[in-house]
Amino acid sequence: MKFQFQSDLAYQLQAIRSVVDIFRGQPVRQSNFTVSYGADAGMIQTALGIGNRLDLTKEEMIKNVNEIEIRNGLPRSETLDGLNFTIEMETGTGKTYVYLRTIYELNRKYGFSKFVIVVPSLAIREGVYKSLQITEQHFKELYDRQPLEYFIYDSEKLDKVRNFSTATTIQVMIINIDAFRKSFENPEKQAKANVIHRSIDKLNGYRPIEFIQQTNPIVIIDEPQSVDTTPKSKVAINSLSPLCTLRYSATHVDKYNMIYRLDAVDAYNERLVKKIEVMSVRSEQSFNLPYIKLLEVKERKAKIELDNQTRGTVKRVAKMVKYGDDLFDVSGEREIYRNYLIQQIDWTEGKESIEVNGHTLRVGDSIGEIDDDTIKRYQINQTIEEHLDKELLLKSRGIKVLSLFFIDKVANYRSYDKDGNRIKGKYAIMFEEEYNKLIRKSKYRNLFEDIDGDIDVSKIHNGYFAQDKKGNLKDTKGNTQADTDVYSLIMKHKERLLSFDEPLRFIFSHSALREGWDNPNVFQICTLKDSSGTYISRRQEIGRGLRLAVNQNGERVPDYSVNTLTVMANESYEEFVDNLQTEIEEQTGVTFGKIEKHIFAKLIYLDEETEEPIQLGYDLSKQLYDDFKSKGYIDAKDKATSILKEAIEKNEVDIPDELTPWKKTIIKELKRITERLPIQDGSKKKKVKLNKGVINSQEFIDLWEKIKYKSVYSLDFDSSELIKKSINSIQKMKRIDKVRIISRKDAIATINRITGVQGVTLSEGMEDFVTIQHTLPDLITELQNRTNLTRRTIVQILTGSNRLDDFKNNPQKFIEEITKIIQREMKFILQDGIKYDKMDNDYYPIELFQKEDLLAYINNNAVESSKSPYDHVIYDSEIEESFAKRFEHDENVKVFVKLPSWFKIDTPVGSYNPDWAGVYTRNGVDKLYFVLETKGTDIEEYLRPEEQAKISFARKHFDAINSDLLFAGPENDVNDFLLRVSGR
Repeated sequence: MKFQFQSDLAYQLQAIRSVVDIFRGQPVRQSNFTVSYGADAGMIQTALGIGNRLDLTKEEMIKNVNEIEIRNGLPRSETLDGLNFTIEMETGTGKTYVYLRTIYELNRKYGFSKFVIVVPSLAIREGVYKSLQITEQHFKELYDRQPLEYFIYDSEKLDKVRNFSTATTIQVMIINIDAFRKSFENPEKQAKANVIHRSIDKLNGYRPIEFIQQTNPIVIIDEPQSVDTTPKSKVAINSLSPLCTLRYSATHVDKYNMIYRLDAVDAYNERLVKKIEVMSVRSEQSFNLPYIKLLEVKERKAKIELDNQTRGTVKRVAKMVKYGDDLFDVSGEREIYRNYLIQQIDWTEGKESIEVNGHTLRVGDSIGEIDDDTIKRYQINQTIEEHLDKELLLKSRGIKVLSLFFIDKVANYRSYDKDGNRIKGKYAIMFEEEYNKLIRKSKYRNLFEDIDGDIDVSKIHNGYFAQDKKGNLKDTKGNTQADTDVYSLIMKHKERLLSFDEPLRFIFSHSALREGWDNPNVFQICTLKDSSGTYISRRQEIGRGLRLAVNQNGERVPDYSVNTLTVMANESYEEFVDNLQTEIEEQTGVTFGKIEKHIFAKLIYLDEETEEPIQLGYDLSKQLYDDFKSKGYIDAKDKATSILKEAIEKNEVDIPDELTPWKKTIIKELKRITERLPIQDGSKKKKVKLNKGVINSQEFIDLWEKIKYKSVYSLDFDSSELIKKSINSIQKMKRIDKVRIISRKDAIATINRITGVQGVTLSEGMEDFVTIQHTLPDLITELQNRTNLTRRTIVQILTGSNRLDDFKNNPQKFIEEITKIIQREMKFILQDGIKYDKMDNDYYPIELFQKEDLLAYINNNAVESSKSPYDHVIYDSEIEESFAKRFEHDENVKVFVKLPSWFKIDTPVGSYNPDWAGVYTRNGVDKLYFVLETKGTDIEEYLRPEEQAKISFARKHFDAINSDLLFAGPENDVNDFLLRVSGR
């Protein structure tokens, strides 16, 4: 099985474009068919080889960066911070794919060819190398088989460093920060420096790093928060003489010039990662037994946790105690603690403990609650059951389910007897006992029909742990050579783990797993923590399974109903969500509910006359921020107040009149900012049942009869019409002036202590800026790449427009304006030229509803229903929730359905799944059948171009299959929609 990669994910393309646009204005590389800039664009010959060449000034680059920041709604940079640029991407969204593809794009566009990827650990190094291997064929197909050579830096293979410097093809070197962090200028200490900094005879006395320095590489730092947080590391990165440094991570510490951000909240809300549900597994606090837990021991005192009574209420709290204390007094005179005395405190290092009524408690030990191993066994049981339930749902779709257990002590899973033979630890024994018990349940009978029932259960689970020199498994912190060996094993078996042919489904690993390992088909994560073990953050925990699942063909499965990561937490759902949110704030700097001055700058509306997007920009964004501050919507710490949250809920946010065109997008942005993490409570999960009364009702059957048919489309694309309309629009385009230089001569008029220096203008002038060296770009190739039209069509448009003089005045602006015009005309012609035809013998049978397996989270993402095919309607947003509730309670809506993910309409820009269908009755007689699309806006132009196109094509599909069916959308207000429907 090989991973298949998607090349058209909008958010990834946006991240790539954000980096590429930093260098806008840099001479474009020579294409294969034309010679305009020359083969050496972006390259320079040096004494030791060939390097990257930057022709832009810092002023040009800061202008580019500011435009990118406005586009992406990020704070404006005033300086370039040594050409360091930050790209933030949430775990599981394809960060490595993005920066590898960015390498190809930078080479294709500008000719840059030397890249160094710096990683913090051997594990991530292996992961990057693996990514280069598995994406190699994909990128060859995308980039016309452009050669790219990559290697891991090895101090014993320095010939590769020389080749890196001298080669003209794209060169990528992967290097661990530890391989070049030690550098000494003192020759006497040179032996202590990394080999990369030493003079090497085989390299004619040069130091290996000199070959790298002379290439001016573009440095890509993977996980910079673990790479260059120390002064030595920063010096090491600078020693590479980078042309610029691109920093990729989900958790940046230093945020230099952030040009792209896809944070955790955006990734969850945009469904770019799995949704998360939490199953809380813990003992209930009964307060009926004298519960005591030792938390900490200091000299002559200890901190314990016990059940304390205050004003008649019992709560579990921490208290300091000393030798001789009576817990009856400490607990607020709870009778069950009477005569429980602290009889001894031992604060000897390594032996910290207390004695209570003959019970010796070490740190983390407790008495008076369910045995810890009983809870662990139940966690394992629940993880296995959740795993098997998902296998029932997903096996038929070709998706293998994996579960991951984090443990703190290797010995709890695998140990050694007195002769050194490996034996099962308590967790392995618990797992096999619970697994054998569960697979005998009747509901799993079908799951094992085609599987050898006698298969050795030990092959179903395995542990990945580091080994010592004798081959014994051991606990580590995740950053040793031993860890590298096991990580390498996991990485190399990544595809095999996803195959049904590999029986392994349950993976046990040490909880110190660091960045660098994940698997798209991890659906359950269970942390079996010992109190004295290593702590793994919730964010690290879920990061191992956030990536969207893949099937047996290696294809990504975007269906959100499939992608649920279940976390078995030994804390309450509320505690997990609050703590995860706190970790995200601490690790990423994202503050939930925080409204910053720049946050609205990226918002746009579409001008009706020009059809151009009008951006709100920084100045108006700050003005809106100040207005909100004055109205009490934002507090002193820039957080949304209860006044704003209430106004959002009631749709009563007061927006200044001059910002009215942006009002809907401002409200949408405010809702996004003030949302909590969309994590579900697994304990409220319920399987949705079929409403047979609705499915079999005449009204639903009639509705389905009208919408069930599929269609086929054909395109009648008239290129002569496109040429004609494009020429006409280009001729109406405003004149593009030459780039001008403004010069002014000033003199000092007066200097005094009160007014300071006063100036006077002596002369001012303006001149066109055109030089002999001003090289014109390959116009036809540029437009061809941007529009996908043939060269012949583009030539006809350009020559017919008689506007090529504008191109000479300002090539970049001309290319951008012509591209917009052609793309706009293409959109109109495509929509006019598409024709849908009904397929009478191909349709979605109503019986498909009976095969659908849906899970709802009661009171969270589902509305109880008596009018739809299921007893609960599952919604994905507040807007959908409002429609579901109104449809359910409106007496004129007879039946309705949230259309399933399998109900799709083919369009030229991908398949389309509408949101709703229903029957509305007027005067109790006339029936209106409708299909509806709901979005965060009711104005189609506010949507992404592909969404606009899909809705437009869907209208034609429904016209073709049924002329008396109403297709409406995008809608965002159910009251407005029903009001209009009632008047039809």
